[in-house]
Amino acid sequence: MTFSIAARCARTGRFAVAVASSSPAVAARCAHARAGVGAVTTQNITDPRLGPQALDLLALGATAEEACAAVRRTAPHADYRQFTAIDRSGQTACFSGTQVLGVHAQEQGRDVVSAGNLLANAEVPAAIVTAFEAADPAADLGARVVAAMAAGLAAGGEAGPIRSCGLLMVDAVAWPVADLRVDWHDAPLDELARLWAVWQPQLDAYVTRALDPRSAPSYGVPGDR
Repeated sequence: MTFSIAARCARTGRFAVAVASSSPAVAARCAHARAGVGAVTTQNITDPRLGPQALDLLALGATAEEACAAVRRTAPHADYRQFTAIDRSGQTACFSGTQVLGVHAQEQGRDVVSAGNLLANAEVPAAIVTAFEAADPAADLGARVVAAMAAGLAAGGEAGPIRSCGLLMVDAVAWPVADLRVDWHDAPLDELARLWAVWQPQLDAYVTRALDPRSAPSYGVPGDR
């Protein structure tokens, strides 16, 4: 049903989550991140409440492992959940409950964690983590995460076709600097890569416009000079 990545850029402090699924609008339910705090995925039989709850714990100083343990201990129906977390220092944690669907797996790496369920094979999360760790650390975090998800799809992806995906990324400001979603598509990860290629060159300009419109020489729209 779902495979995902949560990652941190050690160079910039950015966090990103990407997730893909056979279900529509997966990123609206499963991807959670907060600037300066961490990133979380909550998936399988998804409870979207777990994302903000875990981020609140991370914001209070909990490690990824402590936040993950608290979610597993206190969340309703935790046996049906699959959960990953990464904290501000790049530590990761994850769990898959006993009722997680189909072939499922999880993998932790340096500044990265991946998990999936109803997979074509159990190697998909490892392929995602390996691809992320092999990427140039100077490259943009969004590009590294999108490429890692493509590697997961190439390794087998889900047992069935995926239809939706999304990328959520946070930086030093209070809002997501990227929140890209493909909610129903025959090749959603290809479409996500296309959307990222459109958005990435404009990302910093939109932050500048929000913080100080006087610093923006142009708004890049018809009629603006």
